[in-house]
Amino acid sequence: MGGEVGIRTLVDRFYDVMDSAPEAVNVRALHATSLKSSREKLFLYLMGWTGGPPTYVERYGHPRLRQRHMPFTIGARERDEWLWCMQQALDEHDLPEPFRHALWLRLMQIADFMRNQQDDDPPHALPTRD
Repeated sequence: MGGEVGIRTLVDRFYDVMDSAPEAVNVRALHATSLKSSREKLFLYLMGWTGGPPTYVERYGHPRLRQRHMPFTIGARERDEWLWCMQQALDEHDLPEPFRHALWLRLMQIADFMRNQQDDDPPHALPTRD
């Protein structure tokens, strides 16, 4: 993913898209006015998740992603908006296609796992990358 610089670039682009795109209005509303803390936490999480230093765990403990996201209403719409923002960021990130595909599949699984609202969109109906 480009090491620390690459992950920072991806995370910054992801949150820039979320902060400015009307397609992300619902997922953006789940975040604080300032995205500084969210940017840092996602950066640290992705660094550890991709084999880098475990700084996220050292600072915040086990990620417990679903538990940490429970206070927020996350349905298919929020999941899809998050994935849309990530897709925009990934499309601008230079990654080998096999890795990009594997990463995208894993991110879709994680995003769907964050859902805590029942709606008419079953997990198998995840959006696909075009």
